[in-house]
Amino acid sequence: MSKQPKLQAIRGAQDLLPDSSPLWQVIEGTARDVFGAFGFSEIRTPVLESTALFARSIGESTDIVEKEMYTFADTGGDSVTLRPEGTAGVVRAYVEHSLFQHMRVAKLFYLGAMFRRERPQKGRLRQFHQIGAEVLGSPHPSVEVTVLVMLKTFFERLGLKGTKLEINSLGGPETRAEYRQKLYDFFKPRIGEFCGDCQRRIESNPLRILDCKVDGEKTKGAPHIVDLLAKDDADHWHATLRGLEDAGLTFDINPRIVRGLDYYTRTVFEFTADLLGAQNTVAAGGRYDGLVEQLGGPPTPAAGFAIGIERLALLLTPPGQAARPPGPKLFIATIGEQAAKYGLLAALDLSRQGIWAEVDLLGGSLQKQMKHADRIGAEYLIVVGEDELGGKKKVDLKRLSDGKVEPVELSSLASRLGGGE
Repeated sequence: MSKQPKLQAIRGAQDLLPDSSPLWQVIEGTARDVFGAFGFSEIRTPVLESTALFARSIGESTDIVEKEMYTFADTGGDSVTLRPEGTAGVVRAYVEHSLFQHMRVAKLFYLGAMFRRERPQKGRLRQFHQIGAEVLGSPHPSVEVTVLVMLKTFFERLGLKGTKLEINSLGGPETRAEYRQKLYDFFKPRIGEFCGDCQRRIESNPLRILDCKVDGEKTKGAPHIVDLLAKDDADHWHATLRGLEDAGLTFDINPRIVRGLDYYTRTVFEFTADLLGAQNTVAAGGRYDGLVEQLGGPPTPAAGFAIGIERLALLLTPPGQAARPPGPKLFIATIGEQAAKYGLLAALDLSRQGIWAEVDLLGGSLQKQMKHADRIGAEYLIVVGEDELGGKKKVDLKRLSDGKVEPVELSSLASRLGGGE
């Protein structure tokens, strides 16, 4: 009989194990709390969408559409794609369900998995996860100020330090077309010095050369798009910067921030963190005033951002140290068959009341049970035997962090543990 191949996760996809999931729960829970306080509602869109959605929104000449999307024909012959980003699906839902008729300004956020066939590296996977937010319906610079203050608040609430806000403007379609030509004229005479991707981009999307991670130093001296902004775009740009200053946010203007997605206009931004190395962007976004109309809706200004959860988790975990998941509130160690029966029923009853309690499901010796309680990080421990089940009806409640012991009636365990100190 031939040996079966070892089954493992495909390259670029990873399992989220129990020692990591508590941190993700904190990240996602904090996002829901902070975004909710800013008036955002959660939206959930399908992982699988029509390929046409991304070709129309992201742009057929982008790296994502040309090289990175997971696209295939389903059994009915329709071309479908695993979503490579979240904004297009949100806008599709906004148009399909006519949310513009019910929401004067729609403030939406999402969490979920995205898929791109890129080279896996630190903080970048082929199945990755994002938290994103979108504001649809207002052209005012206050939208950018709102989402950037919300992002900064989210990072602060997580205790994340060392992030830096970088911002740029891409202007409107006319400015962008003029800028593309100026970049083409600037790079074309020496494009042979650049990497293969940039040599291809010179014809399809020269703005992406500014974002090159291989030859970034060679882009010095390139023209800046903010020098070409039309009056309305320039007014919006300066009003955005003033709004950020009024809100107390510090930022750097970075003329090299561009977007590989065709739908962006005017403001674009990134939050970066040096601890991540070359791939240092932890959140990115901007304004995309033409996308809703492009996807069949009414003219609707909009702006938003996305956060990479994998990269954020790396920043929140000390180097070389895995985040330890929280343990149960109580571990019930037992001596004897009757005590084991009692312990299981007591643990189940406490858990029903929202107090996480555990017993040793392997029925080990008392010593093994106590070691297990320590290993899983239980906060409190009790030992139940014949005496405790007989006339005594009391146990010693031991706090494992410092060994403090207090007698507690068995009937009062729930009220004592639920009430805290």
